[in-house]
Amino acid sequence: MAASRYYGLTREESDYERSRVVILPVPYGGTVTYGRGTEHGPEAIRVASQQVELFDEETRREPYRVGIHSAAPVDCRGVEPGVVVERVRERVEKYLADGKFVVTLGGEHSISPGATGPYAKRHPDMTIVHFDAHSDLRESYEGSEHNHACAGARMREQARLVQIGIRSQSPAEREIIDRGEVTTIFAFRMSRIDWARKVLAGIRKGSPVYVTMDLDYFDPSIMPATGTPEPGGGEWYPTLDFLRRLARKARIVGFDIMELAPIPHLHAPDFLTARLLYKMLGYVFVETGVARERPRRARCSAPRAAARARRSGR
Repeated sequence: MAASRYYGLTREESDYERSRVVILPVPYGGTVTYGRGTEHGPEAIRVASQQVELFDEETRREPYRVGIHSAAPVDCRGVEPGVVVERVRERVEKYLADGKFVVTLGGEHSISPGATGPYAKRHPDMTIVHFDAHSDLRESYEGSEHNHACAGARMREQARLVQIGIRSQSPAEREIIDRGEVTTIFAFRMSRIDWARKVLAGIRKGSPVYVTMDLDYFDPSIMPATGTPEPGGGEWYPTLDFLRRLARKARIVGFDIMELAPIPHLHAPDFLTARLLYKMLGYVFVETGVARERPRRARCSAPRAAARARRSGR
């Protein structure tokens, strides 16, 4: 059924061979230390994506036309976090070998190094742009180097790391930043400086960039559904503006979105995530010229009668 695929796409629109994009769900929450539920994140995003309009009002394009394949979730049941990371790495390697653009959906942030590693191997000069409330630069936490609090540490072993929105860290993590080993835009400074311009100035035009988005980067007023929400986070439109400018200047080669912990009967965070994913695909493929064509025809994208009415206009 189309509803079982992300964005309610038809079998043809999500066919693996013709799709440029693969969405890889990773329902994992094994190292969560506060609010739980990230293992339900990918499914909540899929359900919410059925309600996302496939015409993007900003770019005036329909990103789904590049083909978006919904992959089978990574099996995370009863295994250690290091095993999950390795399984993610294997899946991403396979899709990259087939020429796909991979979007990894968590699940908790501990799995991101499994997604970034294959990209870093292919692009030695890659920059990882890391949106987060937390530095995640601990070498080990609760006995594991693959804890969600160590995601940044593992990623900086793979590529240059730029962090945006940080507002929670340990003294040891701050020392790493003060030594200049990681470029960090702290949340308390974001209202005082042109942070987007500062980050973009440090990225070479046309260079490969991977974006990893921990949803607790956003302020809890618009994204309460995370395991460790922190006050004073990022806003919707300034973040989108930066992502579009990043796609224009650099070459976004892949991205992931992590740490959605759905709240029963509160759909807004799930929908925000599904919309963010689709917006990012639009920026990536419009700016690279793949999806520059305007819509060729009106399209009722969802199989249900209510969705047909919704997508064709009110």
